[in-house]
Order: sequence, then C-alpha cells, then structure tokens
Amino acid sequence: MIALSLLALTLAGAARAQEVRAPAGTLRGATAEGVTSFKGIPYAAAPVGPLRWHAPMPAPAWTGARAATGYGNDCVQARMPGDLANTALPMSEDCLFLNVWTPRTRAGAKLPVMVYIHGGGFSTGSGSAAILDGTRLAARGVVVVTFNYRLGRFGFFAHPALTREAGAGPTGNWALMDQLAALHWVKRNIAAFGGDPANVTLFGESAGGESVGRLMVSPAAKGLFAKAIAASGGGRDSWPDLAVGEARGVAFAKRAGAGDLAALRALPADTVQGGINLLNGDEAHYSGPMTDGRIVTGDTDALLAAGKARGIRMIIGSNSDELGFIPAPFMKGFVAKATEKLGGGADAVRTAYGSAEAYDRHIPSDYTFTEPAFSLARRQAAHAPTWLYRFGYVAEEKRATLAGASHATDVPYQFDNLAAAGGKPGPADMAAAKLVADHWVAFAKAGDPGWARFMPGARLLAIGNDGSATAPAGTPEITAIAAARDAAKQK
Repeated sequence: MIALSLLALTLAGAARAQEVRAPAGTLRGATAEGVTSFKGIPYAAAPVGPLRWHAPMPAPAWTGARAATGYGNDCVQARMPGDLANTALPMSEDCLFLNVWTPRTRAGAKLPVMVYIHGGGFSTGSGSAAILDGTRLAARGVVVVTFNYRLGRFGFFAHPALTREAGAGPTGNWALMDQLAALHWVKRNIAAFGGDPANVTLFGESAGGESVGRLMVSPAAKGLFAKAIAASGGGRDSWPDLAVGEARGVAFAKRAGAGDLAALRALPADTVQGGINLLNGDEAHYSGPMTDGRIVTGDTDALLAAGKARGIRMIIGSNSDELGFIPAPFMKGFVAKATEKLGGGADAVRTAYGSAEAYDRHIPSDYTFTEPAFSLARRQAAHAPTWLYRFGYVAEEKRATLAGASHATDVPYQFDNLAAAGGKPGPADMAAAKLVADHWVAFAKAGDPGWARFMPGARLLAIGNDGSATAPAGTPEITAIAAARDAAKQK
C-alpha cells in the first residue's frame, strides 16, 4: 500500500497527457502545476520552396492526435550572443509554430486570451524562449499564446516580381502576414483551449510592441483583438514605402546572382539571411518592415490620432534607461542621430534637460522609447481608455552597475519568469514580477490594469525599486521632444 501511494504521488506530480480537439486538429499536450501546455503547433504551412516570400497558407491537416509537448523550430536568424530570448532550438525556414498554455481545456470556459509577439528588431528572437513560458501567467486564469514569425530578409522582402505575383494582395511584409495568420488561428481555435476569441489581448515588447501598434491601426487586423499592450515599441518612426523595399530587393537579387523569382527562392537560407541582426542592417539590400499600402497604410502615430484604433483599450510604456547599456563611446552616434531628427527643435530640447550632459545621457532613450510611448498614449486616449507606465525596476544583484531598467529587462517580469532569466532573484525581485504580471492579467481580464487612466496632464505608473507610484506623464524634456517631433512631421 505504501509503495502504491508513493507511485500515485509521483504520477500526480508529473506532467499528464491532455488532449484538445480543436478545428485545426486534435492535439496532445501536457499538464503540470495546474496548467496545460500545447507546444509546436503549426499555424500555417512551412514557408519553403515556392512559399518562401508568400502569404501564409493553411497548415496541412493531420489525422489522430498530434503530439504537442515540444517546441517547433526557431526561424532562421543570426542570434545575438547573451540575448535572453535565445534558445537552443534548431533553426529552419519551417518555423511557423505557436504555443498555448491554458488552466482549463474545457471548450466554453471563455477565459481571457493573451497573445504575445516577441521582440528582436524583426531580425532575431523566438516565441519559444524560456522567459516567455506562459505557465505563470496562465495560472492566473488566462490562456497564453506565443508564436514565431519570419525574421530578417525572410520576413521583409519586396521585389517587383513578388509584387506582380501578389496581385491585389499584400506583399513585402511577410512577417506581419505571419502575425495576422497567428491571430486568425487564435480566433478559429482558441475556444477549444478554454479561451474567449472575443476577449484577446495582443501584447509585445520592442519589435513586438512596434507590431502591436501597427496592427492596432491596420485594416487587416480589424476584429482580431480587443485590447493591446505595447512595451518599448517606439512607434513614432516612418517605415520606408514599398518602392524602397523593391529597390533594395532588386539590389539583393543582383548581388546574389538571382535573375528571377525562381532563382531567388532557390537561394540557400544562409545567403538570404546574410548575417542580418541588430548590429548588421545591410541597409543597401534590406528594407526591414515597410509601408506596403495594405497591411501598413501609414505611420502609427498619425493613424492613432485619426481614430483608426478606436475602441481598442491600450497599455503603453517604456523602460527608465532603455539604451543605458550602450558604452559611452558608442552613445555619441545615437545622440547625433536623435539631434539630427529633432532638427530646429534640438536647442529647445537641450534647454529642457538643463545641461548638455543630461541631454547626451538621456536623449537616445527618450527620443526612441519614452517620448513615443507618451505621444502614442496621448493620441489613443482620445479614442479609447489608455494607460501609460514606465518600468524602472532593477534586479537587486544588478543595482551596483545599472542606473535604470535597460531595454528588454522587463520581459521576464511581464511573464513572472525571473527564474528563467538567470541570476538569483530575491524577494523584492519576485514581488516586482508579481506586480507587473498581475497588472497585465487584470487588464486582460477586465480591461483595466489597476492604475489611473492616461489623460492630458495626467500621471503615469512608475514601477521602481521601491514599488510603484504615480509620476508626471509629460516632463519638460518629454514635452519638448514631442513638440519638436510634431513640428517636424508637419513640414
């Protein structure tokens, strides 16, 4: 009897198989700690061969129960050393997989759904990174979805031959088409996992946050999500138009010796990838995301101001020292770029900072992340309830070397996954992660994260080492940057 009891306890603590019958097919996941995960689910056909640089096509059907206990391939990329979003998974063009975590696999449970778009500058990253494990969020009573999308030149590539092939359809922004395909998959299938397809919150960080903003105002994403969270996603920039993308695509084809579309699609994956990452933009031959006229019809800030995301509740914010990790000698280039973009307003912005030293220290982060969050919040607040935050928490063991929260350090806090981020999180660190994850889940559940809504002259939620408190939303520096950027846009 004792042996049988011990065996029962062992089996109870181990992961248990669990099946879900979804429209996409029957999937067998695993349940542990009260949450069932389904990993490596194909949401579209492999974009290989004739489907390279093609709109996502339906995934092939399968018979019986498909095992969904292991992640799928990462998309082809040049991984950045030391990036917490890295995995050890194989890379392949066959990479359009998603993952689901749910606390209830009963159809009709109507749980809120949170769909995450990973960052990485549109050139690196994975929806299967350990820090994005959805278990701890799902345990709070939501269904969590992460996914991969094509990266670099696989995800963003225009060419006149592709434009002709697409006809009236979109072209160039294949990665955004993947994101849309994943959202359509969620809409069709998530009810089988206990989720409510009418209550989807789209959230993302960095390139994922930028994607959230772009999809909020895209006619192609209408009705696919009800709420949005954009973390450190910029959003005040302009993407090159399709003609620029085509010209750079032609330049790449010439360099690669590919005379037609068939030859382009036959190029080795390494040739197409070409080492593109955050440190290598290959700008003469790679456009990155573009204003294609169908999915992306204009700039996010202008379209938000015009009410194109009317009714979508939004949380938006940035970190307190986004680019603080960049060594001082390299920071000069970022300062020069921001100053050039500010144009005639640079002097007023420098005056608002109070000193040249403060300007040089903060303008790269504030121009790229802080001011865009403030300005996008200001625009969306006129059309839907909006909340602004600034994340400034620094892990206890890193406070001696970091003055503030640098870019992407907030992601493990959003998922309450500090253990997966390395280091030795202490009680204060764990409390900060609980605070952020609780706010995000509250927003997904009820459309209100639990702090005061953004309004003109209002305050934001500042999450720092001593907890959270309200702080001015529009400081003199940020207000001056916003004025300079608005003036430049009107020219």
